[in-house]
Amino acid sequence: MDTHARHLELLEAEARYHRERYDLYRARSYGPRPTRLARMHELQRASEGAELRLRRARAGESLPPGTPNRRP
Repeated sequence: MDTHARHLELLEAEARYHRERYDLYRARSYGPRPTRLARMHELQRASEGAELRLRRARAGESLPPGTPNRRP
């Protein structure tokens, strides 16, 4: 497996982890136990950040070889 494919695999796992943590905490907010809104926002930001990193890495796949994949 090449380095880029491994990197994408790690980013996918990270995005899934953060999305699941956020979903679980959001579901917990409907139950009788107290939850903190700040914590929910923190988990949401982490989930969205991981998704953004994954989307950017996937978008870089379609660039020609040698093209930098960083955006200004």
